[in-house]
Amino acid sequence: MADGLSLLETLTDTAIDSALGYEKAAEKATNAGLKGTLTAQASKRRNTVEALNAEIRRLGGEARTNGGTAGAAHRAFTTLADAFGDSNERAAERVEEGEDYIEKKFREALDKDDFTPETRAVVQSAHREISEGEKLTDRLEEQFD
Repeated sequence: MADGLSLLETLTDTAIDSALGYEKAAEKATNAGLKGTLTAQASKRRNTVEALNAEIRRLGGEARTNGGTAGAAHRAFTTLADAFGDSNERAAERVEEGEDYIEKKFREALDKDDFTPETRAVVQSAHREISEGEKLTDRLEEQFD
């Protein structure tokens, strides 16, 4: 179970990075539709973080608030604001890259047998939201390409 909690904390850090990335990108977006979409995605991701944190607390851990400053998702998402300086096209590409990374990370975690059934259900729900975000960012990348 300790391994499951640690993995859950790592996934939550990655989801926090994603939410922060969406928020930063929305601040810099010049296209009103893209700005609205990114803001909505940030809100959905924050809800996912809350669900993951509730499970961490249920397991006796402390809620995560800062994300994972060394992870690849963090690097991808924190460059989003800079990407908007160049173009909405570049920003859409970076969002898509970050979503590909986080979706894979959650999928790989679910492939492991580290979670109790209760925790697995929470992570599966988070993965569904992330998968929807990944599909959306694929469409955004096509739209702004």
